[in-house]
Order: sequence, then C-alpha cells, then structure tokens
Amino acid sequence: MMRGDARSYAAARKERAADIDRWLADLFRTACPTSYGREGRNGLGGARSGYSSADERAGAPPPGPGAPPGGAGAPYAGTGVALVAVGSLGRGELAPGSDLDLVLLHNGQEDVARIADRIWYPIWDSGLGLDHSVRTVDEVTKVAREDLKAVLGLIQARHVTGDPELTRAAREAVLAEWRSDSKRRLAELREAADKRAESSGELAFLLEPDVKDSRGGLRDVQAMQAVAAAWVASAPGPRVREAYEFLLDVRHGLHLVTARGADRLVLQEQDAVAGALGLLDAEALMRRLAEAGRTISHAFDSTWRTVDRLLSGPAPRGRRPLADGVVEHGGEVVLARGVSPKNDPILVLRAAAAAAEAGLPIAPATVSLLASQSPALPVPWPDEARDALVALLGAGRAAVPVWEELDQAGIIVRLIPDWERVRHRPQRNPVHRFTVDRHLIEAATGAASFTREVSRPDLLLISALLHDIGKGWPGDHSTTGEIVARDIGARMGLPPADVETLATVVRHHLLLPETATRRDLDDPVTISRVAEAVGSREVLELLAALAVADGNATGPAAWNAWKASLVSELVRRVRSVLSGTPPTPAPTLSPRQASLARHGGGAVRVHGGAVTVVAPDRPGLLWRAAGVLAAHRMVVRAASAASAASTAVIEFSVVPEYGTPPDPATLEADLRLVLAGRLDIEQRLARRTRSMRPARVPVAPPRVNLVDDASQTATVVEVRAHDRPGLLWRIGRAFGECNLDVRAARVETLGAEAVDVFYVVDRSGRPITDAAQRAQVRDQVLAALR
Repeated sequence: MMRGDARSYAAARKERAADIDRWLADLFRTACPTSYGREGRNGLGGARSGYSSADERAGAPPPGPGAPPGGAGAPYAGTGVALVAVGSLGRGELAPGSDLDLVLLHNGQEDVARIADRIWYPIWDSGLGLDHSVRTVDEVTKVAREDLKAVLGLIQARHVTGDPELTRAAREAVLAEWRSDSKRRLAELREAADKRAESSGELAFLLEPDVKDSRGGLRDVQAMQAVAAAWVASAPGPRVREAYEFLLDVRHGLHLVTARGADRLVLQEQDAVAGALGLLDAEALMRRLAEAGRTISHAFDSTWRTVDRLLSGPAPRGRRPLADGVVEHGGEVVLARGVSPKNDPILVLRAAAAAAEAGLPIAPATVSLLASQSPALPVPWPDEARDALVALLGAGRAAVPVWEELDQAGIIVRLIPDWERVRHRPQRNPVHRFTVDRHLIEAATGAASFTREVSRPDLLLISALLHDIGKGWPGDHSTTGEIVARDIGARMGLPPADVETLATVVRHHLLLPETATRRDLDDPVTISRVAEAVGSREVLELLAALAVADGNATGPAAWNAWKASLVSELVRRVRSVLSGTPPTPAPTLSPRQASLARHGGGAVRVHGGAVTVVAPDRPGLLWRAAGVLAAHRMVVRAASAASAASTAVIEFSVVPEYGTPPDPATLEADLRLVLAGRLDIEQRLARRTRSMRPARVPVAPPRVNLVDDASQTATVVEVRAHDRPGLLWRIGRAFGECNLDVRAARVETLGAEAVDVFYVVDRSGRPITDAAQRAQVRDQVLAALR
C-alpha cells in the first residue's frame, strides 16, 4: 500500500508501543522498592521481561491466547507485582491518539496503592489518556467473568514489566473461565455485536463510518479473535487480517489529520486521510474502506455460523437433494458426492440458485472449490446458465447473502467482468444507503416482488441487476449503462430483441420517477415525450416495476408514497397513449380537496407530515405558504402545486427540522393570515437565516436551468441547490420579482439536495421566449440562492 509517509503505519504503531513500554518500565522500576526484584537493584529495563520492546522491534507479534508472558529466570520473577497492557497497547496497535489501558497486578501487597500512584500520575501529567485498574489475579478473574468489555481486553493482555508469573497466572485463569463458559459468553458477545451494529450502522455503506464500532469494523475482528480464543472457531484468515490492518491505517491517518483520537471518518476529513495513506482521493479511500468492511462482515457472519453449529449440537445427518449436483448437508449447501465443478461451468450458478431458493448459505469449503475449479462460462452463455441467474435473483432477499458469498470469492467478476467497475464503488450521497454493487443486487432482489406483474420477469430481474452498471464509467451513467448492458446482454446469450429491450430499460430507468416528480403531468408534452421514449407497453411495465425496486433499494429519501402515486399516474396516462386511446382525465380535485375549496377564502389542513393548502389562485401563493412552513421550522421534502377553475391546490410533505412538529392549529392560523395578506413572513425568515450555521462541508454551487421543449404552454425552470430553510420562499420571491406566475411545481429533496421544477408563465399567461428575460430569470433565481 502506498502511504503519505515512507514508513509503514504498522511499524510506527509498533515503535510507539515499544517506546511506551520502555517508559512504563522506567516508571515501574522507580515505583517499586529495590527489594521487589533483581531488576530494581541492577537498573535493568523492566521491558526486557515477557514480550519485550526488542521483540516488537524485530516484528514479533504479541503472544496469542495462552502464550507465556515470560521465561524462566526473568527479572522481577517472584516479586508479586506486574504491569499488564490491554486494549490497543496490549495488541501493539497504539495509534497516535489512543489512550493507554493498563492493569497493575499484585498478589496482595499492602503498598500497591503507592506503587500505582507513582505510575499513574506521571502518565496523567504527560497528557495521555489512561484507563487503569489495580487487581489481584482473583479479582481479574472475577471481573472477566462479569464484564464482557474487560474480558475481551484481558484475553489479549500483554505483559509489559514486573513479575511474569503473575501475568501468566492471570491470563491462564481468564482464558480458562472464557473457555469453560463459552456458550453463555459467546451469546453475550454476539448480542453486544448486534447492538453495536444497530447503533453504528454498516461500515461499508456509511457516508461517515466509525472504523471501530461500525459493523465490519475493528471491534468485529477483535470479537472473532475472542471466539478463536474460546477454541470454537478458527482465527481470522489472511484476507481479514489485511482488511484489519487497513482499518488500523485509516484510524492512524485520521488521528494524524485531526490531532485527536477520533474513530468516525467524517466527510470533511476524508480527502486529507486519503492523502495521508497515499491514496488518490476520498473516493478511492472509501472504496477501499467498503471492501475492507465487507470482507470483515462476511468473515464475521461465517464465524457466527460456525459458532451456532458447534454450540447447538450435532446437525441432522443425511443429504437432501436441492438441484443437479447440489445437496443440503448440516444446514449448508454443498456439492453432491462425486460431483466436481471442473467440467460443469454452470454448476456455480446452479448451486447459488439452489442455496437462495432454500434460504441456506453455501458451505465455505464449497465456495472455495467452486471459485478455484469452475471453468469459465462459454460466451454466449447457455440458456441453463441464464435461467440459473434469473432463479437466483428471483429468490428475493435470500439471494443477497448468497451473492455476497460469490462476490467475496471473486466469482461474480468472472461471470460478469464489468462488475469490477462498480464493485465496492461508494456513492457518497446521503440518498444512497449502499455502494453501487450492493445497490444493484438489492434492486434486483427487490424486483422479484414484481415478476408476476410484467410479461418478461427475466428481463426485469436482469435489468434491475444492471440498471446502474454505467456508474463504473465516465459520463451519464444511463447513457454509458445502455452500452454496457447491451454488451452484457449479448454475453448472457439474450436474443437480439431482448438485448435491445434490456438496453432501453437501462437507458431510461430514471425516466418515470424523474418525469413524475419534475414535470407537469397535465401538460400533453410530458406524456407524449415519455411515450415516445418508452415505445412499447412491455418496456413501460418493466420501467414501472424497476422504478419501485430502484427507489426502495436506494433509501427512504428516494421513494415514498407521494412519488409512488405520481409515477403510477404517469404510467396510467402513458399506457393509454401507447394503446391509442386518450387517458381518462384524473379528477381536478380530490373529494377532500374539493371539500376544502368550498371554504372560499382559503383552507388549510395539517395532518402529520402532510400540509394541504386550497385557495383562490393568485401570484405568489406557493412561495408565501412555503415561507410560513420554513418559519415554523418545517422542512419541505416534497411539494406539488396545480390550479384548476381559479382554485390553487398545494400539497406539501414536511418534516420538522428537529424536535417535535409545531402546533397544527398555530401553523394553520399563520397560513390563513398569509393567504389573507395579513402576515409578512419575511422578517421571521431573515432572523432564522442569521441564526443558521454554515454547512459543515463545501457544497456545489446552485444551478438554474431553463428546460427547452418540456412544455408548449409554460417555461420550465429546474433549480438544483443545497437544501436550507426558506429555499422555496427565496425561489418563489425571485419569480415574483420577475413578474412571473408559477402555474405548477414539483419540489423534491434528496438528502441535502433540493431538485425543484417550476412551470412559470408571464402575467399574460404565456411562456417566456425573450432571451434577455430568460437570462434575467436565471440570474434572479441564482442571486436568491446565494
């Protein structure tokens, strides 16, 4: 690995631990009376006993569970006092900002408190953090029996100086207790890991992961080491150890960059940490980090399957056939006796499909055998191979862990070489909760729920698997994805007509949700353009199902009931056009909206996160209502505005910025005052703006684009900007200053980014055609966003 420093960070950690050892040995020698050992009398360094600084400088690893801390005739032998390192110092992994975790062991000395003070106080005076305790061997054993965190540290305790026999006795007692009560303690360890993952998330998929506590982080490897110390499963293998060292390096670099003991890699530090590790940029860092986290998570899951199998007693005997050459044995999928993958290139996909359909993991040895001995699939694929892939994806959620098994073994990139470009690729966007490759398999397995609603379920599953494959290439991922999908479809042996359908779906996979949320569905141009792009009802139904699967796999901010209803209405109208019949017009107002409209002067209803405003249509209604919401600390996540028969209907989807929502009655009252022209909201918003903190990280500049040919009756203005309170108010006021009316609007917030589209007309009700006026609109809106 390239690094910013010529020295290895691992070597720097060992050297620092060695330096700390020598310093602690000096403190110990000063603290102990000369009668406590030969070393105190002749001035020899205490670190020469047990696992010494010299051992560390030579690159020797710390002693494993059960290894002796010292040899016969070691200095301080028999003195009954020892200093033991636990935590990162005990493991020889001391990062620049790490605290010291120390235990002063003794066998009952009356003056041990004085010895402790003469060691602890110089450490405190140095400014280092210190977690310390003073215990006898019996006390250590008792603490280890009752405190999970303590026992995990003591399992990997390392003798620093003092009586090595005392350290040996403590370690042996702790390990004996850990192994004898392994069933209870490992269940406790698993529960703690689950709680940690629930609170800290999964390292591989987080924008700002905690490299220690997130699932797939450092603590998960330490948990696997503790399982190995119980003699229940093997210690982590070389791939996990390499991933672990990378996480240690990231944490080391983070400590250097921040000058403190941080574990969370926040956005603003990622480029600097990447530079400290010699990586190109933050994206390269996060991709490596995702790979390391998934390697550890995969091994972690495998470890616990082993634990469950060994601690739950013998598995039922016998083999249950699952597919040709594939059977279930002991709760895992294995190859049938006498079956070899050497002459059967389809066996790997057949086994994967069988495992997913049965909801079982593939045995690790079987995955290794398939990875090492399976020949390459012929190109184009035989029909049986494609059918097996479709069966795997069609199994739904159960396919995700099976796909991960194949991916970790390097099988997926051999089957689909273009997968390498999206593998572990971070999205670095709060809307997306997964890396690109994980998002694709999540979307494909989510699409399995819709296979009975489309005429070509196979193409739905394959297109869902490939819809973002273009993100591994420069440029618009939909455009590049179409090219890549066409190549992959041909490689998979799809007929030419199916390849074209697949490529079309990938090219237009965003067409329905983007059109539904950013265009006026009542404008005939909107529907005709979608129908022209789609071309057939078969493609339309594939795109409709993929929109739902893609949105759900992206995250909560990408798919909700509001967007689903808009997409459904768009599909209904386009389907009618493709069938050659005019669509049945949707009701201008829903019964609820019509009831509100009968209030005359203006009606407002607040129900949870839904705010409906129905009032006589007039300029500025949308942005004035949005200003009231912003003044009440409500963030507009989505909004739609339309008018019919001189009545405007605005639907807002809102959430409170923090805390509980405002009182609905107060909110309704202020909205009515604004509608009546009796409340000026600008002063309130100005106060809020002055009190706002600037964004933590740099944000891209806003963009305003006047979209040509999107409508024949209005000018479509698309605004993209970093979301902030009162944004919709500012944009709307800018339109008012340009003497424009908003005829319809689609407002959407994706994470921290606002994507707002407005259909505007001049005061005579016509679109803007004058070039100077168009430029003025763009400049005015941009000025309002700055």
